Amino acid sequence: MSRAFQALAIPATAGIGLRSPHISEMLTRRPAAGWLEVHAENYMGDGAGVEALERLRHIYPLSVHGVGLSLGSAQGLDRDHLERLRKVCERFQPDLVSEHLAWSVADGAYLNDLLPLRYDEEALAIVARNVETVQDTLKRQVLIENLSAYLAFADSSVNEAEFLTELVAKTGCGLLLDVNNVHVSAHNLQYDARAFIDALPADSIGEIHLAGHAINQVGADTVLIDDHGSRVPPVVWTLYHHAISRLGPRPTLIEWDTDVPVLDVLLGEAMWADMLSASIMFNRKQAARQAATAKPRPISTLLSFESDMRSGMPVLAAFAAVKAGQAMPAAMPPVEGGYHAAA
Repeated sequence: MSRAFQALAIPATAGIGLRSPHISEMLTRRPAAGWLEVHAENYMGDGAGVEALERLRHIYPLSVHGVGLSLGSAQGLDRDHLERLRKVCERFQPDLVSEHLAWSVADGAYLNDLLPLRYDEEALAIVARNVETVQDTLKRQVLIENLSAYLAFADSSVNEAEFLTELVAKTGCGLLLDVNNVHVSAHNLQYDARAFIDALPADSIGEIHLAGHAINQVGADTVLIDDHGSRVPPVVWTLYHHAISRLGPRPTLIEWDTDVPVLDVLLGEAMWADMLSASIMFNRKQAARQAATAKPRPISTLLSFESDMRSGMPVLAAFAAVKAGQAMPAAMPPVEGGYHAAA
């Protein structure tokens, strides 16, 4: 097992993935974003984007998210790539570093995909060895993200949640819970998304991802594709509600990689995540106060997309109405406009 590393912290608020069309606006406008996450591979060289990130990291907390380490490779890690990642972390001093539970390299060739593993003892030993190498090289804890799945190996001896739990125990790594990936995989492979989240070791979850996905028809089957190309859909918000209710607030990232919208759309999605997390904690505190008093008093209903919220904080009622597909009250500004004004 790797020696224990001090886990650095991103605020338990919502951040956005930094994309090149937004860099200039982030520098000039400096909107109220909780934190930023970048793909490590985009900052392994030099250029205007790297120089901009040098400036932004002094304004916003930073997370580095890798996509190319191929932690599931039986041949071991690409040491040159790992060294480039080390230099990125040394240069930008991110508060969080993460990678995927996947493989993407075969015989020295990089594949443009994150491919699934067979979940068994042999694969666990390979991934654990690679994760320990990464953590020892970077001298920090790394968060491992669950994968979007479209098929499963018939000879896996455990499921992904059990595999991740064992990986945490063996290496001391943390977990990045991608709620959209959980929904996509649960739909495609027909398992219980909430049970997957409940099976993970709660204390190890250091970050959450939210994103949209595409819906495709393949003959008579509906297949979900993790494309990060749209707003977070209601079904993913509902699953996020379940996760935060169980875990408490966690640093939460809005991912958007294809058909990237204007910056205010991302900021608006982050605002919804913060509001939902705050509403859960608000109601939890209210419930605790009620339990502590001799005379019970009514409290607001927990915010849920499965029930109509008419009481409690007005902004949360608007949140429930909007995310349930109802009309927004005329007195409420649009999501992006309202957030822009606040920023």
